[in-house]
Amino acid sequence: MIGAVAVLAQSAVDDFTSNFWLSLLIKTVAVLGFFLVVPLVVGYMEHKVLAHMQARLGPMEAGVFHGWAQLVADGVKFIQKEDVVPAAADRSVFSLAPAVAMIPYIVTLVVLPLGASVWALDLDVGVFFVLAMSSVGVLGVLMAGWSSANKFSLIGALRAAAQLIAYELPLVLATAAVVMQAASMSLVDISEAQWQYWFVLTQPIGFVIFMIAAVAELTRPPFDMPVADSEIIFGAYTEYTGLKFAFFLLAEYGGIVVMSGVAAVLYLGGYQPLRGLEMIPGPLWMMGKIFALSFVIIWLRATFPRLREDQLQRFAWIGLTPLALLQILVVAVVKVAVK
Repeated sequence: MIGAVAVLAQSAVDDFTSNFWLSLLIKTVAVLGFFLVVPLVVGYMEHKVLAHMQARLGPMEAGVFHGWAQLVADGVKFIQKEDVVPAAADRSVFSLAPAVAMIPYIVTLVVLPLGASVWALDLDVGVFFVLAMSSVGVLGVLMAGWSSANKFSLIGALRAAAQLIAYELPLVLATAAVVMQAASMSLVDISEAQWQYWFVLTQPIGFVIFMIAAVAELTRPPFDMPVADSEIIFGAYTEYTGLKFAFFLLAEYGGIVVMSGVAAVLYLGGYQPLRGLEMIPGPLWMMGKIFALSFVIIWLRATFPRLREDQLQRFAWIGLTPLALLQILVVAVVKVAVK
């Protein structure tokens, strides 16, 4: 259904009408619809996966069958909660922070291809655009931590900023190796370049580096030091309640979807099918890969304990970054040798 809407936004609408504003409106609605549906499905999936992995009975009770209404119950809970703003907080910055954290992921979906002709916009610098947008979300966390007038919130925000700086470098370096192999920065071109084989076969180490760095940038376990409840209550989000807190959660799940989608394009062929299964439409392949990688990210939460802050920094600067540089060197040597 989502893929069909995106196809309409890119192909049918552009062919049907030459009206730029009408086309833009439909594309905007399609992207927003995708963002409001798929992250919620991932959030629902996290409830169920963790419930089974950790034997949690609570998420299985809301609803007649298998706790299907848990997501609805959570939504009603957030709506009913009082919107509290601390007396010492900077009200305007405090209220704007959830939107700043969420919007970059919405914008990134514009260049994410779901099929051979299923995207809102194909940028020649699509990879650069995605990396730039992924760096903006931390501003929302910094705004939340600083404006809350809470020392624990500020510590959490500073941790998030330090974590972004540390893991942005291996993320960019791993992506650069893919760009070198595909000889293009367009996400569509990178997907098309994998019609014979997926890049995960030639760059498995780069794929692992990218996924680890992506999980760290999303501040998901085991890299959730910015929201470590045993140390700093809930970090930058400590003072947030109601819908504002729900928007931060939506941004987190939106980030999982976006990062999974980008990883699928860079390493798993995007909408490219496996040999012999070409009868399955490209958008279904892409959505399947997004949900599979989202499941892995959720699985990590149920499996690994939280790292210490010094372990986090050491792992990024001494472990992942040199490995990503070595990956670029190997790809460059192979590219030259092949030519």
